[in-house]
Amino acid sequence: MSLLELIAAADARGLAASGAACLDRCLPQPAEGGEPDPLRPLWAGCADPRLWPDRLAEARAALDVLPDAPEYVRRVRALLAEAPDDRADEALRTWADACSVLALDIHLGHDAVRADATELVGRCRAGDPRGAGPLVSGETARQVRILEMLAETGDGAPTGAGLRQVRDVSAEGQRVLRAAVSRRARVRG
Repeated sequence: MSLLELIAAADARGLAASGAACLDRCLPQPAEGGEPDPLRPLWAGCADPRLWPDRLAEARAALDVLPDAPEYVRRVRALLAEAPDDRADEALRTWADACSVLALDIHLGHDAVRADATELVGRCRAGDPRGAGPLVSGETARQVRILEMLAETGDGAPTGAGLRQVRDVSAEGQRVLRAAVSRRARVRG
């Protein structure tokens, strides 16, 4: 299934976790003494829908206190601010879809391959990664893998089932993007 099909078929738990994972991967290395995982509260809200509104508010507050950051961090903040307080609403699917696009767009911005962002991101999400660089291809594959993992456990699964594995996949993606950003900064000198 393509990324678009997986998002369309995902349940509320899958949408919440995939959206949180996309945003999590886009955050930069924390500053010295800074919060290492500002979106940690949101993961608890992914496991338990009753906690979602409160954990969402905590994650928003944690991101708001980050020092001035690159434009992509401001975009993550804005998207987190748009997250619906109700996980059962169709707005959650729209939000998760926007998180997917943002993550791919941010990865494209740090990729060695330059292309029309809208066209390439749309093609990758539809299942055609031709012409995508390694960061965008990897991020597309990661999003697909995460949604497939979440679909296997389903919304009726025990609290937290599968979320640890999703966080592991997401953390690996976060390391990849941070390494690419660091390399690019060194090259620019």
